[in-house]
Amino acid sequence: MSELILFNKPFRVLSQFTDRDNLESPRATLSDYLDAPGYRAAGRLDYDSEGLLLLTDDGTLQQQIANPRHKQWKTYWVQVEGEINMLACKALSEGVSLKDGLTRPARANPITPPPVWSRDPPIRVRQTVADSWLELAIQEGKNRQVRRMTAAVGFPTLRLIRVAVGPWHLDQLPPGAHRRVAHSS
Repeated sequence: MSELILFNKPFRVLSQFTDRDNLESPRATLSDYLDAPGYRAAGRLDYDSEGLLLLTDDGTLQQQIANPRHKQWKTYWVQVEGEINMLACKALSEGVSLKDGLTRPARANPITPPPVWSRDPPIRVRQTVADSWLELAIQEGKNRQVRRMTAAVGFPTLRLIRVAVGPWHLDQLPPGAHRRVAHSS
């Protein structure tokens, strides 16, 4: 029996415990929010993305979660510029051509604005351009993939929140908080 830490990573926090690349002006890291010696993130979540980050001290479990070969679904709520439509969702669902190749088919659906926390700083607001939300689930993890996918179909990402990885869900966990859950291998 191993243990997982489910962490709601805030906006502009690194998905690691130290900021080795920026020693003169360090950015916020996981160590600013939790003390978990021996734990490592199972997968990545970009500095400017928010939401569920899984941490484990079990290397095998880390690989099962993070490696695209295991096809874990990662689900995101994505706020985009413009009114997302079914044509764009269909394109996302079929796979989008990016510079590094075609993405695997995804699950994409427009959603009503979800009940999310406020962000500091808030997203930019343009009076003449609407925004909307979609739920997008992918089974791979190319660099900045969700952002590149939505841009490729004409809807740039404004805010990105991961709400689930496989069977683990963010639920009502507030930003910066974590909970520990048992995991049987």
